[in-house]
Amino acid sequence: MKLAELLEGRAGLLVSGSLEVDITGLTADSRAVQPGFLFAGLSGVEVDGARFIGSAIEQGAAAVLTHPGFDGDLPDHIALLVDEDPRLSLARMAARFYAPQPQQYYAVTGTNGKTSVASFVRQIWQTVGIDGASLGTVGVVSKLGETKLQHTTPDPVTLHAALQELALGGVEHVIVEASSHGLAQRRLDGVRFQAAAFTNITRDHLDYHATFEQYFAEKKRLFEDLLTPDGVAVIDADAPGADEVVELCEARKIPILTVGEKGRFFAVQSIKRDGFSQEIRLTSEEGAHTVRLPLVGDFQVHNALVAAALVAAGGVPVGAALAALEKLKGAKGRLEWAGERFGAPIFIDYAHTPDALETAIKALLPYKTGRLIVVFGCGGNRDRGKRAEMGAIAARLADHVIVTDDNPRGEVPAAIRADILKAVPQADEIGDRAEAIAAGIGMLAEGDVLLVAGKGHETGQIIGDQTVPFSDHEAVAEALAGL
Repeated sequence: MKLAELLEGRAGLLVSGSLEVDITGLTADSRAVQPGFLFAGLSGVEVDGARFIGSAIEQGAAAVLTHPGFDGDLPDHIALLVDEDPRLSLARMAARFYAPQPQQYYAVTGTNGKTSVASFVRQIWQTVGIDGASLGTVGVVSKLGETKLQHTTPDPVTLHAALQELALGGVEHVIVEASSHGLAQRRLDGVRFQAAAFTNITRDHLDYHATFEQYFAEKKRLFEDLLTPDGVAVIDADAPGADEVVELCEARKIPILTVGEKGRFFAVQSIKRDGFSQEIRLTSEEGAHTVRLPLVGDFQVHNALVAAALVAAGGVPVGAALAALEKLKGAKGRLEWAGERFGAPIFIDYAHTPDALETAIKALLPYKTGRLIVVFGCGGNRDRGKRAEMGAIAARLADHVIVTDDNPRGEVPAAIRADILKAVPQADEIGDRAEAIAAGIGMLAEGDVLLVAGKGHETGQIIGDQTVPFSDHEAVAEALAGL
């Protein structure tokens, strides 16, 4: 593809070289450059990618995209593009380079619930006969199979290459998890969404975003910049931050579908627990509905209704979308039943924020007649402030707490545990996560419930700069087998 085709007439970017150069690939990783590639030298959190332009040229780069301030000398045959927002340009180039792309795009953002909503949307599509894909934390999932991703919202080159593969495989409907990192770094700016959903906003990623307000502002970009003017917004009306997102969409004159007890599109009248399922009574413009949701926790009701509203926004009849909820399976590691001992159930959940941990514990409280035991830890090189908050939540709601390790990364694991234990000094401290899970299972008696929180679907423990194979699911299975 010619460089001129990638730019699609955007003026003011070319500094030197020819627009007629052939581009054979795109990358922001100098190590991945091959002959004919365009290399994007982007400013990162710790390193400026422009430092690697020389290396990229040595490996055969035919063009370079970077930010103002680059003052290096390039060979005459290298096209140099300078942009005030090179991440935006890279995203749009990737969308054009990896044609064809799917036709229908949906997105979900929020602190918690993104993975469940994305999974539910894909499952509803499948039930009503639509070949759809979900793309996010657990990877790319479609009729073509499952592919793991490094990030919830991948870089634009990885994203659009994956989208092209879906389109070539006949998948035209895609639901994407829009993370705050992905939105801040313009990873999704090559996509225009026909519908976008907001689940909630609570404290998270303050190791990356300077303030909570900045974090929320990045989430709002989905509705401000990436949702098409004729698109539809789906909002959990009961969630923190909902009013601000509603106001933003009203200012853009974007149609809004709200769900929840305060919702108008789906107005929840009652939620009744029925074993490990729930009976939801709600109303819509089509009248009253009763849905049996085969999942635990009020929060899953909200996730399921957000998903059903998203699908309805795309033209699926409301009745069909709601009926499909009765066949849903929970996303991997999202309050997932993982086994039992003496009739005491064991659940695995990805909860790694204060709000998510509190939500998961509260969802399980109705199922205990004995004790609720919680095993959890906090990640290293991340927001330290949430550690004590999570410890305090566990101390207040659980009957017994075991503090363990959860991706310590470059920090001393004992120091992370100490930050948590300040708020829950009565907890057991067992650094080895497998031992901690086994200890929790060993304590179970009839009437108890065990929650293993933090890692969910993950299959590795990040220690230092290495990822060691580890799965909460496997640890639970091995502990049960050994009893």
